[in-house]
Amino acid sequence: MDADTYFDQIASVYDATYDGATGGDLPFYRDLALEAEAEGPVLEVGCGTGRIYLELLETGIDADGIDVSSGMLEVLREKAAERGLEPSVREANVTMFDPERSYALVIVPFRAFLHLLETDEQLAALDRIYEALAPDGRLVLNIFTPNFAVICERYGTWEEIEVTVDGDHYTHRRKTELTDEVDQLVTIRSEIRTEDGELLEASETDIALVSKRECDLLFRLSPFEEWGVNGGFDGDPLESSSQEMVWMARRRA
Repeated sequence: MDADTYFDQIASVYDATYDGATGGDLPFYRDLALEAEAEGPVLEVGCGTGRIYLELLETGIDADGIDVSSGMLEVLREKAAERGLEPSVREANVTMFDPERSYALVIVPFRAFLHLLETDEQLAALDRIYEALAPDGRLVLNIFTPNFAVICERYGTWEEIEVTVDGDHYTHRRKTELTDEVDQLVTIRSEIRTEDGELLEASETDIALVSKRECDLLFRLSPFEEWGVNGGFDGDPLESSSQEMVWMARRRA
């Protein structure tokens, strides 16, 4: 199942499921956007339901957003209306989108880059983002570091999260499995059930496991002139697989 269909089907419970599970990335991306504000607008790739994007708007940042899921964007627009905000978002695939403006900063938060499964897709995304950046503009994205202890201990087991949406109670069940050991592809299966156990939605999507070495090679093959990686959102060096990889790249030309 494509990522757009998967996220369409879980859009209604997405915020309740992932609330508090994002590693404290929101202040990091908000500060980056504030820093870039004097140089030009910001683009969020994979803006989803607006967890980060709407915070940027509320802070007064000139920001656009794209996402492959119309269902997620529908939730974003509903949340924006409740907060009196006017979002500038559209449905688009990062591998082929036409940028509407030149951006001082492009962000790809919460591991959205991992939904690009093929090397050609990953390189196409980096190429399109590069073209969207103004001279001296930056790309910042984060992905998890493949952790073999987590893969051995947690993959293949259903995890249940009790969520409440508009007063209704649901169980969101998820199972992550390494389904292609050669290409290092992971399948995430998702079920949404009512309080009585009735199955409302069942969907799945794939993500790619991407190592630090692979990311570095992707940037070497991309148009970017400089890049680097930190471990987590505090600027620490990447020294452990328990840390999030936070990549930053700059367009010089």
